[in-house]
Amino acid sequence: MFDAKIVWKERMLNVLNDLLEENGITEKLGGEKIIVENPPRPELGDLAFPMFPFAKLFRKGPPQIAAAAAEKLSGAFKDGGALVAGPYVNVRLERGAVAKAILGAVFDGGADFCRSDVLQGRRVMVEFSSPNTNKPLHLGHLRNDALGESISRILAASGAEVYKVCIINDRGIHICKSMLAYIEQFGGRTPEEAGKKSDHFVGDCYVAFNTLSKTDAAAEDRARELLRKWEAGDEATAELWKTMNRWAVDGIKETYRRTGISFDKYYFESETYLRGKEEVLKGLEKNIFHREADGSVWADLTAENLDRKTLLRKDGTSLYITQDFGTAILRHDDWPFDRLVYVVGSEQRYHFQVLFTLLLRLGFDWARDLYHLSYGMVNLPEGRMKSREGTVVDADDLIDSLRDMALAEIRGKEREAAVGDAGETAEKIALGALHYYLLQTTPEKDMLFKPAESLSFNGNTGPYLQYMGARISSILKKEAAENDYSGAALLTSDAEWELLKTIAAWPETVGEAAEKMNPSVITAWAYELSKNFSRFYHECPVLGAESAELRAARISLCRAVLRVLRAAFKLICIPFLETM
Repeated sequence: MFDAKIVWKERMLNVLNDLLEENGITEKLGGEKIIVENPPRPELGDLAFPMFPFAKLFRKGPPQIAAAAAEKLSGAFKDGGALVAGPYVNVRLERGAVAKAILGAVFDGGADFCRSDVLQGRRVMVEFSSPNTNKPLHLGHLRNDALGESISRILAASGAEVYKVCIINDRGIHICKSMLAYIEQFGGRTPEEAGKKSDHFVGDCYVAFNTLSKTDAAAEDRARELLRKWEAGDEATAELWKTMNRWAVDGIKETYRRTGISFDKYYFESETYLRGKEEVLKGLEKNIFHREADGSVWADLTAENLDRKTLLRKDGTSLYITQDFGTAILRHDDWPFDRLVYVVGSEQRYHFQVLFTLLLRLGFDWARDLYHLSYGMVNLPEGRMKSREGTVVDADDLIDSLRDMALAEIRGKEREAAVGDAGETAEKIALGALHYYLLQTTPEKDMLFKPAESLSFNGNTGPYLQYMGARISSILKKEAAENDYSGAALLTSDAEWELLKTIAAWPETVGEAAEKMNPSVITAWAYELSKNFSRFYHECPVLGAESAELRAARISLCRAVLRVLRAAFKLICIPFLETM
């Protein structure tokens, strides 16, 4: 595979080591010392090598080293030349030769060009979504789901073996609150009878409890009694719990299917919390934890600059941290991993510090391989969502709204006949808009989701990228399906060159996104590719090129763009559309 950076880093390494020898310096440089950057402006060349790191070794100023290195490099290679830019050695590549190499790498390398190998041989488990069974998925879950699914795909494209898991939080006081409201206010009705999607019906129960608790001070105690009865195995309580959890999970899985989210395994808190309690009791026996006078079990983490933490309540019931012990241990037993990534909001950062510390205390060395990928809050301009008050933005409702807005746009432009199934196309545009908007922001940052802005067909949006994919598809429909890039040496204009360089950066971009666990690296690259293609399309006639050879070369360039763009779409969960 062609990679100009690798080739010229090796050349620069050899030149610098030759200069060291000529200056009577016996020390040799390794490849890791060579830094390669992109010049700030195209006219300065295509690659830049700073000489600052070598000043002490050479006992010379960086500009002097740059001048000596550039002199040795100049004229030595047919695929590029070197020039001095102050303390930098800049390299200007020979466009024709590089263009042919890039297109050859894309077409001859096949699927391998669209991959990286930075994580080859690694086993990575990714936990994301983690819904509660007292409410449907909401906008916050949509960001979590998009991040988790995208990161999983990026890691897999970087060579890792990836195992996607979801913990269903199906026990605890939250579900008991929904259960209590159902018993006291919903008269045994089913979601079908209420005409509601099943998870939305359970969410209505949760909102009803919050309303009830504002006027009934004992409601909280009655819900906690349901939790105690459930953990004691009361048959009637357990049966209602099963029914309401089934309603919630069935509805949630329907939303997963709609949004293209999938898992290799579901874990249920109700099946893992007992393992967690076992580990807490073992830790108690070993004096890792201690019991208070009221019967509750605690861990003192002040030695690790953390606080004291409750692990079991005084009545023996467990907490989230207890369940997380059991879940982590069972997962490592099921699928021994090199790393487990938790995709969970930044407000839980302290929780995971405690969890990882406690697992290490209990003797699980693999806890060093646990990683919290935290992300910021996502809200609408109207303000923060509160599910207990019924002001949450349901995922299904938001997607429906985006779909309807996209459908109105299709109808307004009288494109219904051209796109085929207008409803299906609108749904794909909605998902492209949603996922791109949620992923283009660095995960740790809070963000505002602006529905109308996300659906724009201009600017840095999912629909803009989908439109570019459809435009290229339209061009290629008029051509035979072959990749004749024999005339690629003709692709030397500035617009063609910028497009080729962006394509060549794709494998490195995938690797960078995997190492940083940041899908916005992919979204930024995809937007840059689309902008560069737009410029190329306007400046360089494709079907109307001045010669048959140039026409074939530009068609192959279009095919290369489409291949890597489709690969990017897959990694950031954007549906591809051949027609818009």
